[in-house]
Amino acid sequence: QVQLIESGGGLVQAGGSLRLSCVASGRTSSMYVMGWFRQAPGKEREFVSGVNWSGRSTNYADSVKGRFTISRDSGKNTVFLQMNSLKPEDTAVYYCAVRYSLAVLTRPRDYEYWGQGTQVTVSS
Repeated sequence: QVQLIESGGGLVQAGGSLRLSCVASGRTSSMYVMGWFRQAPGKEREFVSGVNWSGRSTNYADSVKGRFTISRDSGKNTVFLQMNSLKPEDTAVYYCAVRYSLAVLTRPRDYEYWGQGTQVTVSS
């Protein structure tokens, strides 16, 4: 079992920044992918970004490329999502997820463990 705890969400004006963090505990290993997803009201959960175990391979949704940056501290089982130039359409609950694989995949069903989520609200 893996427990994931997200933090860093909040209310910010358009153009502002937030930094999300996710700490994993329990059955942790160096060989896993950590990802961020988000879900807005009435919409399906969508992939935002992911990073492999080494931190060298990352993937981003087109909607956040150039604005969001994912990084991880494997020694502390922590992943970060730096979100800059935020837009109202970024408003959603952001979830951290883990999969035990080398590949950074983008479908929610490919991830085994999930956090409870943290709310991000961007006002116009």
